[in-house]
Amino acid sequence: MNAILIAGPTASGKSALALELARKADGVVINADSMQVYDALHVLTARPSREEMDGVPHVLYGHVAAARKYSVGAWCHDVRAILADAAMAERTAIYVGGTGLYFRALTDGLSAMPDIPDVIRDYWREALKQRGAEALHAELKSRDPKSADILNANDSQRIVRALEVFEASGQSIIDFQGKCGTALIDADKARKIVLTPDRAKLKARINQRFERMMETGAVEEVRGLLSMGLSPDLPAMKAIGVREISALLSGSMTRAQAVERASIATRQYAKRQMTWFRNQLDDTWVRTDPEFR
Repeated sequence: MNAILIAGPTASGKSALALELARKADGVVINADSMQVYDALHVLTARPSREEMDGVPHVLYGHVAAARKYSVGAWCHDVRAILADAAMAERTAIYVGGTGLYFRALTDGLSAMPDIPDVIRDYWREALKQRGAEALHAELKSRDPKSADILNANDSQRIVRALEVFEASGQSIIDFQGKCGTALIDADKARKIVLTPDRAKLKARINQRFERMMETGAVEEVRGLLSMGLSPDLPAMKAIGVREISALLSGSMTRAQAVERASIATRQYAKRQMTWFRNQLDDTWVRTDPEFR
C-alpha cells in the first residue's frame, strides 16, 4: 500500500496539501491530529468541513466523544482497522496532522513505557491539585528539560505523565518515545513531507484564522462543550480557545482579549510543534515551505 505522510505546525496548510495529493493519487486522508478526533471540536480545531473534503474520503475526524480520553494507542488501533479494509489495498493512505507522536507511532511503532507504581501516580496527581500545572512544569524543567521544552506549561496531563515516567525510571519520557516498536507502515517506502512555513506568515495566518473561527461558530461550539459538564482534565477541554472563550462567556474576558490570548497560545503551540519536527524527524522527511493560500 502506498503512503504519504504530511506533518507540520497548525495553520501551515496541511489539509489543503493532503486534499491536493489525494485527488492525484486516489487517496484516503487519515487524520493524524490528536484534537481533530473529537466530535465536539470542529471549528476550534480547524477540522476540514464536508465542502473542504470535496468528495475525497477523510477518516478518523470527529469520531471520538469529547467525554473520552483518546490515546496514541487508540489511534494506532483505529489506523490498523482502516488499513485492514480490503478497499484500501489499491489506494494511497495520506496521513496528515500536527501530532508528532502519531507519526512516530506510525513509522516506528509504540514505545514500551515503564510501569508506574500507584504511589508515584497518586503523588503527582495530588501534587497537580495542590501546586498546579505551571509549578509542576517548572519542576519538570529541572528534572527532565528535554520533555519540559516541548510541553506547554498548562498541559497538566502530559506534564504529570512525564514526571511519573521520570520518577519511576530515572529517564526522560522522550527517551522511551524514541525507542522503536512495531511500525504501522513501511517508512522507507513512504513519501514523507514536513511543512516548514515562514514564521512571520504563519503568525499572520494564525491571527487571521482565530478571528475567523470566532465569526464562524467557535463561541457556540464552546458553549455546547461547557453544557456537557465535562471534567476540565479531559483533552477536549484543553483545546486552544476553550479556556479563552469560556472566560468570554463568563464575562471575565472581552472578545478582543479572548482572540488575542488564544492567538498567542496557538502561536506558542506552533512553535513547539516546529521544534519537535525539527528535532525528531530525520533527513528522510522532505522539508518544504508551503505556499500560503
